[in-house]
Amino acid sequence: MARDHRKLRVFSLADSLLIAAYGVTKALPSSERFGLQDQLRRSALSTATNIVEGSARRTTREYVNFLNLANGSAAETHYLLTVAQRLDYVTESAVEPLLGQYSELQRGLQAMIIRLETRE
Repeated sequence: MARDHRKLRVFSLADSLLIAAYGVTKALPSSERFGLQDQLRRSALSTATNIVEGSARRTTREYVNFLNLANGSAAETHYLLTVAQRLDYVTESAVEPLLGQYSELQRGLQAMIIRLETRE
């Protein structure tokens, strides 16, 4: 069953956060280009792309699996943003709004997962 990921609030949020995460990581030092910057960008990208890929899967079970992966990637991005802040690579004012939005995204993904699992 094909689902339109563009109609999902969690996708819209993940997509916006992906762009914001790329913006924040521009401030990281060049020595982190292949470390923290790369990993943070990958996890932000993975969050959105797993929602897209899951939406294209045929079964609800597969869909839920990809939503779980997206949720894990969102948790990873949240953590990596706190690491960048603790290392003083980015300011608290730059990261705090993103942390709140990633928490909101995770709650939304968890709610979707629970709702879909109870339908099976």
